[in-house]
Amino acid sequence: MQRVTVIERFSRTFRDNASLSKLLIVFTVSGGGLVAYSEAAKSYENPNAGELVEANNRKKKVVVLGTGWAGTSFLKNLKDPSYDVQVISPRNYFAFTPLLPSVTCGTVESRSVVEPIRNIIRKKHVDACYWEAECVKIDPENKKVYCRSNLDTDGKGKEEFAVDYDYLVISVGARVNTFNIPGVEENTFFLKEVEDAQKIRRTVIDCFEKASLPTLSDEERKRLLHFVIVGGGPTGVEFAAQLHDFVNEDIVRIYPKVKDLVKITLLEATDHILNMFDKRITAFAEEKFQRDGIDVKTGSMVVKVGDKEISTKDVKRGDITSMPYGMAVWSTGIGTRPVIMEFMKHIGQGNRRVLATDEWLRVEGQDNVYALGDCATINQRKVMEDIAAIFHKADKDNSGTLTVKEFQEVLKDICERYPQVELYLKSKKMSNLADLLKESKGDGVKESVEVNIEEFKSALSQVDSEMKNLPATAQVASQQGVYLAKCFNRMEECEKNPEGPLRFRGEGRHRFHPFRYRHLGQFAPLGGEQTAAQLPGDWVSIGHSTQWLWYSVYASKQVSWRTRALVVSDWVRRYIFGRDSSQI
Repeated sequence: MQRVTVIERFSRTFRDNASLSKLLIVFTVSGGGLVAYSEAAKSYENPNAGELVEANNRKKKVVVLGTGWAGTSFLKNLKDPSYDVQVISPRNYFAFTPLLPSVTCGTVESRSVVEPIRNIIRKKHVDACYWEAECVKIDPENKKVYCRSNLDTDGKGKEEFAVDYDYLVISVGARVNTFNIPGVEENTFFLKEVEDAQKIRRTVIDCFEKASLPTLSDEERKRLLHFVIVGGGPTGVEFAAQLHDFVNEDIVRIYPKVKDLVKITLLEATDHILNMFDKRITAFAEEKFQRDGIDVKTGSMVVKVGDKEISTKDVKRGDITSMPYGMAVWSTGIGTRPVIMEFMKHIGQGNRRVLATDEWLRVEGQDNVYALGDCATINQRKVMEDIAAIFHKADKDNSGTLTVKEFQEVLKDICERYPQVELYLKSKKMSNLADLLKESKGDGVKESVEVNIEEFKSALSQVDSEMKNLPATAQVASQQGVYLAKCFNRMEECEKNPEGPLRFRGEGRHRFHPFRYRHLGQFAPLGGEQTAAQLPGDWVSIGHSTQWLWYSVYASKQVSWRTRALVVSDWVRRYIFGRDSSQI
């Protein structure tokens, strides 16, 4: 009895204080080793909890829409107790979406990649609560969001209610983009949510069970066991690889009579799969899929999806052909959610594809509304739009000309405010502005040499060509959430002491440093315990060793110790017992 009591106390302590210590998980599987390391931030204790409760009326209300990568990262890193946080989302959990392809084939269980959002906010030292509802309208003039409950209450239907806010954080993500192709919505499976992965898993097993029935013809069996993946991006490629491994490692033993009828086809409209990766990775992936028997059809654009046939158009020749299929997975891109489209029309952004924000993640024209993740994009300001203001700010003596020395004094602020300047200098292999002015003037430039505004414009005329939109990835959304939380944590301090770059069109400095994305690399699992990685510094790694790096990174990136332990145990279980093929 005493032993049980000790174990219960230890378990309760660990659950309530998950960051008491560092954890090192080391396990060995099939002759290989994996080290997953993670360190959580120290738990925060609030000695003035009673005073804060009394001061509730003074707290600024922050409404967070969405519990995806951006919203959850914001919540996990928000530490200032002066906010009253209200989380609203139709999904009461956070999902580790990079592992969804693993869920489709039973490599990882769906419960292992989700963490209840209430578990996350209950450990925070800020006042936070969660409501399971969907935002249907945003009213920025009155600072309200209108929501519809996800639950039917007492048979009266789904209730609607309004929520006031002082600050609004929009992180609702995006929906699947069907490009209005007939039959996609009705006949294909998406792979964006946990529910999608569960449906795909059940359907894969259904196809094999139906194909095993004695009453079917061989043609019908072949159709049922033809799996088509539309989209040659990371998600489509990883799902194709996972399905191939599932068939060859597990299905062949369970369904021996139909294993030879399985066919996997990957359709991509461009010339290559994984075209956002290094060409070395693209070439390796295409060669490996060819060896594995996965039929990769590049230059094939889907034009129609029936319930049993899918029609494609050859991009170069224009020929349209049809092929029978048993299951089709659609993984081609993302589109804007209806509530965001209505909000964009309301604030004058109706002609844009996604919600536009400034470099501080504020929605353009809305001081207290922030947007991050897949639903928004940063509208980086162009240098040439502010070229005159930059010139006059640097021209401290109002002489009408600039020396290189004068401009060097504000170069740091310019590079921070306009990151394309630094990117342009790097692309041209220039160490400083003097090199840029030298190229513009075509002769030697010394610090005493002066340039007028026209020469200045000429020198910077090509800088804006380096502007690029950030990709819609979990990595970007997560970093944006962390950045915005840090801004909120230092809101009061930075109001008094701004820390950002110079205001070239005004006085003083910006309140915060602008958001800067730091690319940490990307993975592309290719099946057969082989993964391709493209890491910073143009470093490409492909093979079995990279697979162990993938394991380690994904284990350490889990949002809780619970999901970390579950994912690792799922990997171990798969190695020992294989993938689960039940239809539960």
